[in-house]
Amino acid sequence: MSRTQWDGSDLLAALRQASAELESRVDEVNALNVFPVPDGDTGSNMLATIRAAVDEAAGTPESGQTVQRVADALSLGALMGARGNSGVILSQLLRGMAAELRGQAAVDGAHLARALAHGCEAAFESVAKPVEGTILTVARDAAGAVQRAAAQDGDLEVVLAAGVAEATASVQRTPDLLPVLRQAGVVDAGGRGLELLLSGALGYVRDQPLPILSGAVHPALRPTFEQLGDDAFGYETVYVLTPADGASLDVIAIRDELQRIGESVLVAGDERAAKVHVHNERPDEVIAYGLSLGTLSRISVENLDRQARELQRGAAQPEPGAAAWQAAAHGAVLPGPAVVAVAPGNGLAGLFLTIGATAVVQGAHGGNPSAGELAEAIHGTGQDQVFVLPNNPNVRLAARQAGELCPDVEVAVIGTRNAAEGIAALLALDPAATVEGNARRMAAAADAIQTLQVTGAVRDARIDGLLVRKGEHIVLGPDDGLLAADPDQTQAVLQAVRRLRPGFELLTLYQGNGAGPQAAQELTAALRREFTRVEVEVVQGDQSHYTFLISAE
Repeated sequence: MSRTQWDGSDLLAALRQASAELESRVDEVNALNVFPVPDGDTGSNMLATIRAAVDEAAGTPESGQTVQRVADALSLGALMGARGNSGVILSQLLRGMAAELRGQAAVDGAHLARALAHGCEAAFESVAKPVEGTILTVARDAAGAVQRAAAQDGDLEVVLAAGVAEATASVQRTPDLLPVLRQAGVVDAGGRGLELLLSGALGYVRDQPLPILSGAVHPALRPTFEQLGDDAFGYETVYVLTPADGASLDVIAIRDELQRIGESVLVAGDERAAKVHVHNERPDEVIAYGLSLGTLSRISVENLDRQARELQRGAAQPEPGAAAWQAAAHGAVLPGPAVVAVAPGNGLAGLFLTIGATAVVQGAHGGNPSAGELAEAIHGTGQDQVFVLPNNPNVRLAARQAGELCPDVEVAVIGTRNAAEGIAALLALDPAATVEGNARRMAAAADAIQTLQVTGAVRDARIDGLLVRKGEHIVLGPDDGLLAADPDQTQAVLQAVRRLRPGFELLTLYQGNGAGPQAAQELTAALRREFTRVEVEVVQGDQSHYTFLISAE
């Protein structure tokens, strides 16, 4: 490896060491949560995204690891594997960098500086309302520093060192730019994650050893197929397709042909490379079709029927926090637009399917579904109009990116902030209305209800002028505003409900994994005693981290 320039294999190795650096500090990044709640997942989301990028690039043949192929593979892997808002922003950063590196035989300091600047532009464009004091600010500051350094010296170590130094300083400035960080006494988690990635890449230039990891933490998420019938899908075939020399790929035409021979088709990429995913009974046909268009790599064929039988017999269990795609119609296409909902627990997943969701992607805080998993669910509905209910602010960008991965489907993302809002939005769906009309109706229904989330403080903090002690029960509004804190959970909830707009007639308590039957009974009884004209019902939600999700309507 030269300190002055990288070839494709160096680029891959640098990103691999960047991923390892982030993994070694991922718990630290997760702990940089504005609110003292146990759902910090920025580090995990960024790690899952960069791992997906590295895994995709590692699948390119060593003899063909040019800068362009590696950069394109990194971009494609990150695009498909992006989780959470921080992961989506990171994937767009890599996408912009790959576009700038296209056609380069090697990467020197000047090339890297231009690539990071272009990537920063792509990242900013991916966010409707960029906020200062976040990962975007750190990316912009680091990009400016590497450009200034590259103008003086093209050495990769000099350029990267300048970027790391400025990223470190920029992270420390984030509380000055974002009051909520200053109030919480933390720096921006996404910015810190980016600083660690840049630091890892610099460590590769300096031949520093890989960080010592604590073990197999935060395993990559993969879909499971419990609750699906025997012989549901046949085989799952996945590969990366690159065109023959001088040719280009027609992603739409490829998708149309694969839909003719299979189901749950997902084709993501562009004219230079595409990732293909198909379920059917003849994987040989899927592979043969790909070979007729170009070269295949990262080929994987899985027997899904066998997986389904093993899961039903209890021979295999999903990883904790893993995403699981569940189809309501078992492959049948229902009339009207389809709905894909993200649910943070089995109870909520079952409820969404019962009231009309076409498919559910399970994902909790700390286990957000990737853009690729959401895109698979969108295509799996078999409909050309699909509504997505992210039910978490940290899933919205991934949901929008999933829509971009499905250009042949009209995808509308409803900005639901939690599962209760998602349920209200789903109930407002009118199969006869237009997509635009339904989007307005569903968004209005979600906004009309009031919601509360009950959890425990994981550290001492001062929020909105209130002192919160570690271990206290806290109640947050849908935008994470603190409404109440108390050592007694029932008292904390009562305080928060008193602050709701009056006029509600029904309180629904979605019970999480951390709430036992006695806690639910005590809370229900207290609410009924104080709000005598309000109906109170309890629904098993099984969500993690939040003992209760409460809706008032």
